This record gives sequence, C-alpha cells and structure tokens, in this order.
Amino acid sequence: MSTRFAWLLGVAVLVSIALLVACGSNYNASSDGLVVVGSQGSGLLQTYSFGLTDGHISSVANPTSDTDTQVCVLNGVPSSIVIDPAGTYAYAAILAVPDCPGSVNGIGAFKVNSDGTLTAAGTLIADPNPVALFMDSAGKFLFVAEGLSGIVNVYAISSGGLTAVPGTFTMPPTVQTPNITAVAATPTVLPPLVEGVQVATCSSPGNNPATTEYLYATDSANNVVWEFGVDTSSGALGNPPNRTQVPPFPAGAVPSGVTVDPCNRFVYVANMQSNTINAYAICNGGPTSPTLPATCPTAPNPPDGRLIPVTGSPFSLSGNANGPGPLVVDPFGNDLYVLDTLSNQISPFHLSPVSGSLTASSPNVVATGLAPKSIAIRADDNWLFVANNNSQSVSQYVVTPNTGALSPLPAVVTDNFPWGIAVK
Repeated sequence: MSTRFAWLLGVAVLVSIALLVACGSNYNASSDGLVVVGSQGSGLLQTYSFGLTDGHISSVANPTSDTDTQVCVLNGVPSSIVIDPAGTYAYAAILAVPDCPGSVNGIGAFKVNSDGTLTAAGTLIADPNPVALFMDSAGKFLFVAEGLSGIVNVYAISSGGLTAVPGTFTMPPTVQTPNITAVAATPTVLPPLVEGVQVATCSSPGNNPATTEYLYATDSANNVVWEFGVDTSSGALGNPPNRTQVPPFPAGAVPSGVTVDPCNRFVYVANMQSNTINAYAICNGGPTSPTLPATCPTAPNPPDGRLIPVTGSPFSLSGNANGPGPLVVDPFGNDLYVLDTLSNQISPFHLSPVSGSLTASSPNVVATGLAPKSIAIRADDNWLFVANNNSQSVSQYVVTPNTGALSPLPAVVTDNFPWGIAVK
C-alpha cells in the first residue's frame, strides 16, 4: 500500500510528522533487524527491515518509490540519528533549511512501532545547532555536539521524552571558539555474555560496570579533544574530578569523529585533515587504566578520565584512504571501523585489548558508495551499515565477529541524499 503525505506550514506540520508510518509491514522483531535512514532530499525518515539470517533487506516505511518527490515532510532535514538500547525510540537532529519555510533546528523523537514504522513522539525540541547525537550505553542521556556554538547540550530521557539538563563546567580560554564536531561517552553498561560465551574481555562475571562517566568532544577549530565529567544521575556535564576547568587533549588536524570502546578502556579520534587516528587509554581506575608513572592518578586521588596517548599513536590510514570522519568500535571491543568520507570507503582496524594500539585489518579498505556520511553497527556485531549521500544508497555489510572482516551485500536504494543512519 502506498504512503501519502500532506504537509502544511506552522502547526499543521505536526500532523504530517505524525504520519511517518506505512500501511502494512514486512518487519518481524524476532527475526529481523531494522535500519532507520534520514533523507535530506525529502526531509523524512525511512525504515528498512533485514533478515538476521540472510540479510535480505526491504522497505518498511516511506518506500523511495512513494517519497522521492516529497519535500519538507519533517519541516527540515534530518542529519544525525540514534536509537535507544531497547530499540523503542529513535532520535534525529532536524536542521532548518530555506526550502522549508518556518523550519527550526531541533531534535525529533520517534516511537519505533512493532511493525517497524515510526510515529512522532511529541513535538520538535528546539536545539541551537545539533551537529551530532550520541546516546549513552544505558539509554539515559542524549548528548548533542553543537558545532560552531562551541558547546555540548545534554537531554535526560524519560519515556522517550527529552528534558534539557544544564551543565556546570568551566571552559578554559581557547585560541578559537570551539567547533564541536562529535561526542562520545564512556559506558556505564558493559557488553553481556553471548549465550554464555565471553565475547568481550570485559563481559566476564564479576567485572562490574564503571560508576563514573566521562564525555569526550572533538574540537576541529583547536584540534583537541575536550573531557567532561558526567553526573550519572542527572546527565549534567561538569569538570572532571579534581579539575577546575574542562581539560583539552591534543589531537590531529581537524578532528571530526570520536568513539569510546564498549569496555571503557580506549578513546579513538579521527582526524580528517591529517588522515590519522589518535588512540588514547582512559584513566578510569579500572584494570585497563595505564600504570605508567606520573600518568594516571593513584590513591588517594580518584581516577579522573584523562587521556594517555597509546604507544604508536597517531595511526595512519592505509592506501588512498582520505578524510576519516565518523568511526565505531564493534559492540564487543575488538575492531574499529573508520569511515573515509573523501575516498568512499571504510578503513577497518583490529585493536589490542591490552594496549589499545591499532593494526590495519585485511583487506585494509572496503568500498562504500559516494560521499558516505554516517556509519552504524548492530549490537549483535553481525551487521554494519553506511549512508551514502551522493549515491542515494545504503551500503550493507556482514561482519565476521571472530575476525571483524566486512563482506558487502548489494547496496540498498534510498531516497535522495541520505545522511544519518541507525540500526536495531
């Protein structure tokens, strides 16, 4: 059955947002995964189901054949997208554009229905300049990189709704106003055993999650990574322990992506202009904290989340890889996947569970479509997806968990100019 949209300006736009569902579905939550893709050409979200045994993918909501002539369905264009750990809500940054009169920047919340369709949950939450979204591993907080606004905004999540949480941190003087390009927080929930098998080094019984949480934000104007403390009750950002200001740590030229491994050991930063990856160990007080003299605090001082460069860092990309941006560590902390936005490929690395050092995988690059913008990996570590902005497509890969190898499946045709992507 076809999907039809009608949209009006002002208050009537909310009605069109509520219509982000499709009649009928080929999605079964017990046997299928679900991919959410944002189309900037039509200003809407599309969903696709894929079989967990064979990867066969098909459209669920807003098929391209119905929506390729639509515009401004969300009264703005979607960019970064995340799904909560339970898979019940999706959140998308919505950006104002001149082609959508009356549009404003903000964050939209969407209920993920049992048939794989989406329904708008409430109204758009106004946000100054949402560049990139990140949700903590417990699904309690949404962190928003604010780009040239030079800040990070935080929202507490309750029943899918968002409540702004003010911070109490102090930023030191900088050479230039920060340009916050990406954010990532340390996990407070560690990877589980998989059918009783220890797949992640930190999932053994008795290895309790961290009781502290830190947020790391890349700043492409000053070529640093900022470290914030996170209040695990409220989500409020503050100075790290025993710090009077938010500390910066040197990165490469134009840091544009950051990720924290799910075992709370290492931070990785992609430097777009220098074509390198910085690797850092986290002073978190756990068994993986660096123990070199005069690096991490020791008792009676508490761990403070500071970053210690890993030996060999920064690591160079292989071959003609160019423009590293978004990057993800697999859900069990074994492999790193870097999206090379200017050379249309992925650079996979294996990470050392002891030192955090990186070794290029074989093959050392895997092709994507044109102008890849975002990357997402499923929590079972079996499937990886990339949104290709200039190809009107999503690249789909089977992940071999034991090796981290990526095997491409046929690309999926999407609506115009896909940008953000998330998977459950």
